[in-house]
Amino acid sequence: MIRQNEFDRHLLEQVMPEGIENPEPAENYNLVVIGAGTAGLVTAAGAAGLGARVALIERSALGGDCLNLGCVPSKSLLRSAHAVADLRRSEDLGIRISGNIEIDFEAVMNRMRRIRAEIAKNDSVTRFRDELGVDVFLGEGRFIDKKRIEVDDLELSFQNAVIATGARSRILPIPGLEEVGYLTNESVFDLEVCPEQLLVLGGGPIGCELAQAFSRLGSKVTLLEAEPQFLSREDPEAAAILHESLKKDGIDVRLSTQIESVTKESAGYHRALLKTAQGSSEELQFDQILVAIGRAPNVENLGLEEAGVAFDLKNGVEISDCFQTSQPHIYAVGDVCMQLKFTHAADAAARAVIQNALFSVGPVGKKTLSSLTIPWCTYTDPEIAHVGLSEKDAEDQGTKIDTYTRPLSEVDRAITDGRTNGFVKIHVAKGGDTILGATIVAPNAGDLISEIGVAMAADMGLGGLANVIHPYPTVAEAIRQTGTAYMRTRLTPTVAGLFERYLSWRR
Repeated sequence: MIRQNEFDRHLLEQVMPEGIENPEPAENYNLVVIGAGTAGLVTAAGAAGLGARVALIERSALGGDCLNLGCVPSKSLLRSAHAVADLRRSEDLGIRISGNIEIDFEAVMNRMRRIRAEIAKNDSVTRFRDELGVDVFLGEGRFIDKKRIEVDDLELSFQNAVIATGARSRILPIPGLEEVGYLTNESVFDLEVCPEQLLVLGGGPIGCELAQAFSRLGSKVTLLEAEPQFLSREDPEAAAILHESLKKDGIDVRLSTQIESVTKESAGYHRALLKTAQGSSEELQFDQILVAIGRAPNVENLGLEEAGVAFDLKNGVEISDCFQTSQPHIYAVGDVCMQLKFTHAADAAARAVIQNALFSVGPVGKKTLSSLTIPWCTYTDPEIAHVGLSEKDAEDQGTKIDTYTRPLSEVDRAITDGRTNGFVKIHVAKGGDTILGATIVAPNAGDLISEIGVAMAADMGLGGLANVIHPYPTVAEAIRQTGTAYMRTRLTPTVAGLFERYLSWRR
């Protein structure tokens, strides 16, 4: 993280201030939280707001990945990149721009840093310490035993503890990678110059989002994915639509391709040896390489062994459905233990942990991970959003489903906007209208998916969505139209015949 510019200095003054002294520990805490990313911040703030005595420990900057290295900087960068794309396709709307579109990469990055510093007040040490009443400790937190944690030579005793240390970029042992150097989400936002030739390893959400962003901002981008499909958790049709969009942006997408080694060359350029699933090899030149091949949980140096907390280096801390570790009074939440590594998933889980740790006795009244309806979205153009079961999930589980799809090419607002490459797809239980899952591919899919999430949480069926009045014209109308398609299936030939005879009798 660059400290020389005014925006990052302002950021660090709030979330990682220099010279701050840790407080004198209380005699005993209701809750000690290790890690001040989303999961830890929500847990600490919520528990303190309910009257608990809370300590929060962070070894780096409050805000964690989301504020400093993830959601906030990446979405700020994407906004600038999408603006470039809007300008480039403006001629389709009858608007001609004379001359070239000039991209000021330094200004783009400074905008991102300014926004990050502006939002940082919500996660600041001052807010948590002075406004919320949380004892904030900056330093390495480590369990001494099952009831005590050490930080900066201070001992904190607790009734309950929460491990919320998050995750970091996973790095493969690729020959030559360390010598060449590489970017991750922890360093890519420090760039001052846009890479000329960017090689992106990994076709997950981070890889796809940043590949598209840097391509639109001027890089020649190659995206490598070892599997036959990037975004492997997504509907294949959704991934195929994004594949075409990335190609239109000039991205060279290589599926079923692995990197064998990298070689450092002169003049700032390097070479990568690629190998396809068919066995063919190719060399590729690049000046920057971004590694986005997954996340590794932060479980090292926490004293988990001393506390008797079970964990492994691949999956992180082991938890029950109630977020309890192998020590029932020690909980874990967020990326350090959960499969879905999203900010909103960590937020929702943290709220459940507050109830479980402070107010539940035994199993009574505990909230569970399995009961949470957690959507997600990849913020490419178009966005891909999902909630619940996919068709593959249903097949793997032996769950019979009916699927209703509305292409955006049949939605009036999408047609007027010239953004018809997408769909709304909703899965229901076979023969009924209970919504089991959905995928949306659209410019604002991340906003649209929440309507389906609300319906699922409220046990509203697809037939109920058909009766929800939507403003016309909106892309969200596609959701109602899938409900209408379901309702048409209720009109069987027998029912239609009865209606016809009844209406004939009324004439």
